[in-house]
Amino acid sequence: MKKSLPILGTLLVLAAVAIMVALGIWQLQRAEWKNGLLETYAAATDLPAIAYPAFPSEKDAPYFRQSSVNCLEVIGWRSTSGRSATGKSGWAHIAQCRTAGAEGPGAQIVIGWSTRPDDPEWNGGMVEGIIAPDSQYIIRLVASEPVAGLQKNQPPALEDVPNNHMSYAVQWFLFAAIALIIYLLALRGRNKGVAQSGNLS
Repeated sequence: MKKSLPILGTLLVLAAVAIMVALGIWQLQRAEWKNGLLETYAAATDLPAIAYPAFPSEKDAPYFRQSSVNCLEVIGWRSTSGRSATGKSGWAHIAQCRTAGAEGPGAQIVIGWSTRPDDPEWNGGMVEGIIAPDSQYIIRLVASEPVAGLQKNQPPALEDVPNNHMSYAVQWFLFAAIALIIYLLALRGRNKGVAQSGNLS
């Protein structure tokens, strides 16, 4: 009996594989873009200080640039796991500051580190530091010097910027290869079954 390819199934598999390969290529392009961005960040600390962005954009966030913020009022606190400048594990204290009118832009300022998550006593003021990534607010300012009662926080590092595009690309290419292998094995089993039924008849 003549063997034939299931047209619809083959088209669906090939379409899925093509999409996965395209996604892998896109992630490779993203990896190249991110590597260039990291090189820019690496050189940022040597550049002149800039005004703290009132409305930051994730696409062109000025990570690792020196800046300063005048915290007019602390309107809230949050503590996240962090390390001190000496590498000890503990808590980074982030002040949520008002920097303009009541409805104006604000700033997230890491004012120091301690071993406990309790909110520190600080009412605001001028803070100088380095702009770092923030998972909730895009950016935050890590103070160069801690406020009274706290220790210096670990400075932001390039490792804080996620760069998983290469691993994502590998995953998509693997998914495409696995899909093809599974389909070829299924096709082989189908044709073998068709051949056996043909011999019996």
